[in-house]
Amino acid sequence: MKILVTGGAGFIGSAVCRHLVLNSADYVVNVDKLTYAGNSQSLVSLNGLPNYKFYQADICDEEKILEILSSEGIEAIMHLAAESHVDRSIDGPEVFIQTNVVGTLRLLNTALRYWRSLTGEKKQAFRFHHISTDEVFGDLPFDGGLFTEETPYDPSSPYSASKASSDHLVRAWNRTFGLPVVMSNCSNNYGVFHFPEKLIPLVILNALAEKPLPVYGAGANVRDWLFVEDHARALELVLKRGKDGESYNIGGNSERTNLNVVNTICEILDLRQPRSNGASYKELITFVTDRPGHDRRYAIDATKIHRELGWSPEETFESGITKTIDWYLGNDWWWRPLRENTYDGKRLGQI
Repeated sequence: MKILVTGGAGFIGSAVCRHLVLNSADYVVNVDKLTYAGNSQSLVSLNGLPNYKFYQADICDEEKILEILSSEGIEAIMHLAAESHVDRSIDGPEVFIQTNVVGTLRLLNTALRYWRSLTGEKKQAFRFHHISTDEVFGDLPFDGGLFTEETPYDPSSPYSASKASSDHLVRAWNRTFGLPVVMSNCSNNYGVFHFPEKLIPLVILNALAEKPLPVYGAGANVRDWLFVEDHARALELVLKRGKDGESYNIGGNSERTNLNVVNTICEILDLRQPRSNGASYKELITFVTDRPGHDRRYAIDATKIHRELGWSPEETFESGITKTIDWYLGNDWWWRPLRENTYDGKRLGQI
């Protein structure tokens, strides 16, 4: 297939590009605006390959995106371009509305124009895959419950509200205009090439720098952790085998409290790269004031994608987090420039 990936220089988007380009015969066209979280260095392994092409472009630029779709003969769109950091959305909601809502609207408009120009089998085979988050569902009690594809939306943050809005737009373009779409909502991703402001890479790199490891509240909030390469495999299946108009929840079946995640990272680092003073990295843990509107617990029921598409995660949290830590230990060429040039410097050092 000829697949256009939006936001392909971001964390999940770059994993999708690497997975498709290196493991299939698909031709991947990556469109990314290259904002602070987009990093072309995450894609160096694809440079020069005949089935990969990059365009620096904004999904809000309908004419430019239409030109790319037409000139490249695109057969499917995987829409991952998004602002995704909750803390940033609290400080500045407007950019989240612009990218996640307006950007999705304009991309849908462009996709609809392009799809209507197609004929025959090309029109029949076209697919728009919208990638979203479990945060649109709000949160769950600590003592039970799972998010299913039928869970009502109840977003808590400006970020999750913007993603919920984009989900609704995609469904509307499917039902009103007939645009062929599939959707997916994932749990928290982690893995290689993860921007250092997010929890897991932040803790790893702060620990290596002997800096405090800040944990919100008491660290009791629970997340379901999904290894990004498992997610990329799932997204390929949803795109190619998912049913038109259907949504699929993708989770790692690995619920952990934030404090448990931080402790696990410390324990592995204690073995992999012990501190010079012989103490555990756990001594660097610092509890900070909780985030406003902090969701208690996320947990995905991934029964549907397992039953219908045969997907299940290959990595446990223990195997995935070990691979992730080993990658950061061996690839400071990628993360060190980000730590030294923090763009606005605002969120680095916070969770």
